[in-house]
Amino acid sequence: MKTVFKLSARLAVMLAMCANGVLAQAQTQAPSKLAGDCAELTEAKARLETAEKRLNDWPNLARYRDANSTVAAPAKNEQRVVFMGDSITDMWAQPRFGGFFPGKPYIDRGISGQTTPQMVLRFRADVIALEPKVVVILAGTNDIAGNTGPITLEETEGNLASMAELARANGIRVVLSSVLPVSNYGHVDMRIKRPPEKILELNAWIKKYAAEKGHVYLDYFPATVDDQGLLKRELSEDGLHPNSAGYAVMAPLAEKAIQAALARKESK
Repeated sequence: MKTVFKLSARLAVMLAMCANGVLAQAQTQAPSKLAGDCAELTEAKARLETAEKRLNDWPNLARYRDANSTVAAPAKNEQRVVFMGDSITDMWAQPRFGGFFPGKPYIDRGISGQTTPQMVLRFRADVIALEPKVVVILAGTNDIAGNTGPITLEETEGNLASMAELARANGIRVVLSSVLPVSNYGHVDMRIKRPPEKILELNAWIKKYAAEKGHVYLDYFPATVDDQGLLKRELSEDGLHPNSAGYAVMAPLAEKAIQAALARKESK
């Protein structure tokens, strides 16, 4: 709410400034500098619209509503899998990364920028309703970054546990993924908002929780981290999101974890 109010106030001030500029121009008939002087207006308006959209549909249930309505019930013996996550999952389906598990009945339900509390709210619509055999959950990096406000690691862990419990209660096997390392090799130092020590702490909890509850732990970390404890330079362009090489490393690890989950007996 505060963000929307601040942006609204800023937009109002800019509108007033632009209006004054128009008046001054009309009085002096000087060459127009209005476009340059009010360049921030368009940006502020776009940011306000984004903030209002998030406020009106915070978990972004609308993102996959239409797509979900077209998903048929699983065929007999279909090994359907849903991937729940943030931008790392969301981007995986882009053609430039080689396709999302071609030939497999796997469904991508990642949303860029999302945090675990948002995923909990859309878990029924975007996972349970699609009746998968397995859900692969990759989340937490945006919680650490504070994308939707301050949140403790304990609260993030609780949200991951809630998704796992919802899945199990509906006969869905669970794969819990480690958070990927980040680096400062891109244009921005991703360690500032995502301290490596917090990623390690969250991953330790995810691994322990998965073992205790009988879920599969999908550990991307060892295959993607370099000797400095950072995301390997060759696997990412920005130090946060995998590139084609990064997804090529992740895909077989995910597939192995899915097969391990399918081989386990369901438990309630």
